Amino acid sequence: MQYEGVLRKMQTEIASPIQYYMVFKDDFLNVNQVLNKTLKINFIKHQCLNCGNDRPIYRQGFCKSCFFEIPSAGDWIMRPELSTAHLGKEDRDLEYEKKVQLQPHIVYLANSSNIKVGVTRKTQVPTRWIDQGAHEAIEIVEVPNRYLAGITEVALKDHIGDKTNWRKMLTNAIEDENLVEWRSKLKQYIPMEAQEYFLDNNGETHLEFPVLQYPKTVKSLNLSKTPEFEGVLKGIKGQYLIFEDDTVFNVRGSEGYYVALGIH
Repeated sequence: MQYEGVLRKMQTEIASPIQYYMVFKDDFLNVNQVLNKTLKINFIKHQCLNCGNDRPIYRQGFCKSCFFEIPSAGDWIMRPELSTAHLGKEDRDLEYEKKVQLQPHIVYLANSSNIKVGVTRKTQVPTRWIDQGAHEAIEIVEVPNRYLAGITEVALKDHIGDKTNWRKMLTNAIEDENLVEWRSKLKQYIPMEAQEYFLDNNGETHLEFPVLQYPKTVKSLNLSKTPEFEGVLKGIKGQYLIFEDDTVFNVRGSEGYYVALGIH
């Protein structure tokens, strides 16, 4: 089987285990069906997810000029506390920013390598947790806009981490935690503006990933340095493909790379 197209983050579907899909312009691949098969990846060119031009990818699948111009790459994406649409203030495109920022957001705890706090739009639960490779997660607050979620995350970061150790996540060196207890402990640190949105009646969500073999040590595949790679696929976790030789490939980190995929 042969596939060709620009890489975007894999789409997912809740199941036991989670189902993963690579979606291209005219085709899609259920990646779960490639487990225990040989996957060959050939890097052909760059293709910016915004302008479509063959320019080096700067960040998030965009070339440098698009990254600094388009509204979907504003600083408030990575730092939600910088959101200003609730004040009617524009960053790059107020209509776009209102659409994204002025909707329900969740502040959550996720356990992928360690417990971390994070923010996502309500519509992205549990997709966001899957993308981070979290085997368990729980909501803390549900607020009406991105700004309130951002300041809550900032306040909680003083008491719990906000980063995932991706190597630890991929080797499955994890421990189960009681996230309900953690949520109760952290409640006192939620800003006053968000206290009324605290959630206390929902339980943990548990996620199962399609992994047959975890790597003992992690070797990361970079298509810019290694434009051709071939290996037996042994698992999918977060947005990573895991191969038999302990190589891992971050699909989301390679957005904007146009590739050919061969499966045999």
